[in-house]
Amino acid sequence: MKQRGFEIAKGWEDKEIHLPKRNTKYSAGYDIEAAEDVVIPPFQLGQKPVLVPTGLKAYCQDGEYLMLVNRSSGPKKGLVLCNSIGIVDKDYYGNKNNDGHIYFQFYNVKEEPLTIHKGDAIGQAIFHSFLITDDDCAEGERTGGFGSTDK
Repeated sequence: MKQRGFEIAKGWEDKEIHLPKRNTKYSAGYDIEAAEDVVIPPFQLGQKPVLVPTGLKAYCQDGEYLMLVNRSSGPKKGLVLCNSIGIVDKDYYGNKNNDGHIYFQFYNVKEEPLTIHKGDAIGQAIFHSFLITDDDCAEGERTGGFGSTDK
């Protein structure tokens, strides 16, 4: 039985996507690469974040989620995650809208455009468990993909 891990998202199977890996045995995060070249312009007020595709989806157990975090070198390059951290819920995996394809949302705080190249390490993914309250009664089911839980 599969417990937790990464797979290539539908439509990305022939794009030479690398599955994430940890580089040392005590690393918490799995390094994630960009699935294609993306240019991130300098930040301006009112600008939407740039979505960087990974070509990946992730599966996990009940009571778990995947946390997406910036690399420590990200801010040095000008990359800032617009949502500070990303949360990938268990039911995002395989959803009908995008198969659970994971994206990182970035702003560029430098004065010049920043190019992320396919294969560049753009962030880390960390599997976590979570707790619920005694009176939790969530019964809803996901009906879409990226950003759909509040719809």
